[in-house]
Amino acid sequence: MAMPIDASHDLRQIIRQTAEQPVAPVVRALSDAVRARYGDAVQAILFYGSCLRSGDDRGGMVDLYVVVDSYRAAYRSWGPALLNRVLPPNVFYLEVRAEERAVRAKYAVLSLADLERGTSRRWFHSYLWGRFTQPTAVLYTRTPEAAERVVRALAGAVVTFLTRVVPCMAGPFTASELWIRGLSLSYRAELRAERPGKLAGLYRASPRYYEEVTAAALPLLPFDVALDDQHPPRYCARVSAARQVLCRGAWRIRSIQGKLLHLLRLLKGAFTFAGGLDYILWKIERHTGVSVEVPPRLRAHPILAVCVLAWRLYRRGAFR
Repeated sequence: MAMPIDASHDLRQIIRQTAEQPVAPVVRALSDAVRARYGDAVQAILFYGSCLRSGDDRGGMVDLYVVVDSYRAAYRSWGPALLNRVLPPNVFYLEVRAEERAVRAKYAVLSLADLERGTSRRWFHSYLWGRFTQPTAVLYTRTPEAAERVVRALAGAVVTFLTRVVPCMAGPFTASELWIRGLSLSYRAELRAERPGKLAGLYRASPRYYEEVTAAALPLLPFDVALDDQHPPRYCARVSAARQVLCRGAWRIRSIQGKLLHLLRLLKGAFTFAGGLDYILWKIERHTGVSVEVPPRLRAHPILAVCVLAWRLYRRGAFR
């Protein structure tokens, strides 16, 4: 099993404080419902995404990660367990009644071992370390050991992210410039609908968090990064030309690899995610204004529908 990066105490403290932030009772209700579904297999439940940033789930869908012992322990049959192992995570829909209204979530099932691998520098694609470098609340952990492993994995995601992004920075940079560049690279490595303005908004939603983790993590990178005395602070990395070329090339490969993997996950989600096709179209329209009607004959064939609509949306500029 790959071990998470041994991040510094300061970085883990920032991650831990963010992880322990208070959340709305309706989000706790969703967490309780997930635990009821998966029982003792649950090691931790993580909350991230737009509803965490805004503090409001209305008009959106809460994003959860359910971290489990193993996929076989989480499922009653081998089929979903095999799919989750081969192409993690599996994504499902959840709806509960709380505070006299319907509260909705999509949750992804991921083993603790895959969380640790996917946030380490040994993992090539940004699917996990790109997500979990962003602020994440931890709603539940089964044991203190599980809590510490989750915090270390989240800290590892930050170090991995910065290791892969800093060599792509041209000249001195601020924390804001660094994170907007990195988020842009990681989002372009998937079939994502978000526009550049949205990526800047991700940083503006939690500037203090990003500034603090930057200062704590940069000394842990495998190259030197100097800090000047300007305001806002600017950083200058001493990265070899060879590493810079390799880093930019790796992001080009991630962009191709990630789009293929994202399409495969969408195909898988057509079977695991109730209303998944409508959700995908709603989310794309919400972020881009691009809408596509789904012919009835396609609704009867989820895999074909995802392939056809993905191409149509791409042609109309919903994602690049």
